[in-house]
Amino acid sequence: MKGYIISRFIQAVASMLIVAIITFVIVRLSGNPLDFLLPEDATKEQVAKATRELGLDKPILVQFGIYLKNLAKGDLGKSIIHNTPVMQLIKERIPATVELGLAAMAISIIIALPIGVYSAVRFRGTLDFMGRGFSILGQSIPSFWLGLVLIFLFAVELPILPVGGRSGPTSYVLPAITLGWYVSAGIMRLVRSSMLDILGSEYVKLARTKGLSELSVIWKHAFKNAALPVLTFAAILFVFLLTGSVVVEVVFAWPGVGRLAIQAITHHDYLVVQGVTIILSAMYIFGNLIVDILYGYLNPKIKEH
Repeated sequence: MKGYIISRFIQAVASMLIVAIITFVIVRLSGNPLDFLLPEDATKEQVAKATRELGLDKPILVQFGIYLKNLAKGDLGKSIIHNTPVMQLIKERIPATVELGLAAMAISIIIALPIGVYSAVRFRGTLDFMGRGFSILGQSIPSFWLGLVLIFLFAVELPILPVGGRSGPTSYVLPAITLGWYVSAGIMRLVRSSMLDILGSEYVKLARTKGLSELSVIWKHAFKNAALPVLTFAAILFVFLLTGSVVVEVVFAWPGVGRLAIQAITHHDYLVVQGVTIILSAMYIFGNLIVDILYGYLNPKIKEH
């Protein structure tokens, strides 16, 4: 098990290094931040001073070396636009993103579990047909389009929910549904396939032969054994929700990390873009690392591969 953990950790660190390199290069190819910071009539002295302060006068490899050194210390630099440490900006925004991700995950599980279970129980029946239709819609509808439709229906036509922002419990409903819609479809399909495998097993047939109630057979025996891959997949999807909420945060003016990234891209605040990308990538990579390690403990066969 020790070798398995070390191997996964090395892969995670290597992935983070690749992300840092790609982000560093792409962000700097997007344009010179001085074009947005300084007025058009800026003097050569002003340009030279700003260039030195931002470290843009150094060779690109030197800039990258300084960036990696600071990154190892947890220093993501200072925002050009906000004149605030990038890490502070992210710390201020990360709670909103995590809260939205938790709300979306809760809604996804509440919707997906019963639909997935009873789609398997009523295999090829009406419920199964409707469940599969739900999964297709869930993975086909773009999140930005769904968000706009929900805003139109429940914030404009029926003004019962806020249009956007993070102003109270009701403000979580529309963005959480929008963000969790795609995830719920994926969980539902996995629950259905896992349940179909378990329902055809011998011990489930034996439980029914013993005269146990159908609810007991489904939830106590079948679902309990079908839950392992579902839990693993759900943990990975939760990390996906945190790192993939950019579009939803923009649509609903949600003050999270994703919206911060879009604002930084718009203003060519490359240090913020780098910082957000690194943090979100780290959450995704090391979130998957934790899931892999936990799954290794739960399923010893994994360690053999």
